[in-house]
Amino acid sequence: MWLTALLNSTFAGPANSVMQAVGYKNVDPAHPWSNWLATEILVVAILVVLVAILRRGFSVDKPGGLQHTAELIFSFVKGETNDAIEHDGSRYVAFFGTLFVFILFMNLIGIIPGMEAPTMNPSVPAGLALAAFAYYNWAGIREQGLLKYLAHFMGPVWWLAPIMIPIEIISHLARLLSLTIRLYANMFAGEQVTNTFLALTYFVIPSVFMGLHVFVSFLQAFIFMLLTIIYVSQAVAHDHSHEPEV
Repeated sequence: MWLTALLNSTFAGPANSVMQAVGYKNVDPAHPWSNWLATEILVVAILVVLVAILRRGFSVDKPGGLQHTAELIFSFVKGETNDAIEHDGSRYVAFFGTLFVFILFMNLIGIIPGMEAPTMNPSVPAGLALAAFAYYNWAGIREQGLLKYLAHFMGPVWWLAPIMIPIEIISHLARLLSLTIRLYANMFAGEQVTNTFLALTYFVIPSVFMGLHVFVSFLQAFIFMLLTIIYVSQAVAHDHSHEPEV
């Protein structure tokens, strides 16, 4: 990818230094930058610029199109959060909204010719899943305290603890795998289908599948966010029932 080639020719040295600092050695010193990392950095840069433009042009009397879009996304995320988290859900909206927008932009950027969606690489969905996993556990501990939160892993009665604790640990770890595979597999499959039809013809059929790719991009960003909302709601709920996991 042209952006990856540019970074490898310009910033190969700093990238190699970072790789060595973290102990990662399985990389070509001449090409330390990969497509998914270059595109992910580009998405972050785009979002930072958009937020700067939005903040500078914010107006109560004459909101522009970008502000309307941002307010629509905020209202949507806040509504989903309040539906799932009854008590003080507004404190979590910023994380959920960031997660949704970040994933959405990473999914959609793959439609641009010459670009590649970072979520097609399993490392990116895995990193997002780890962030969601850490966040909902942190939210549960902050809301209920460490001991009370850990007590939920023991089950409704104490004598079930030897059985329930391993089951709960496996269940929570399975969420990492579920979030990762769901996002990665759907985006990878969608990208491959779109590329296949683009190689066959350049008219009506590719447009249909590109539209489908846009739909899948929105859907997968929404599902990832919604599952994270559900996990947080379960973690912060004081009346914690052991229902089947999503």
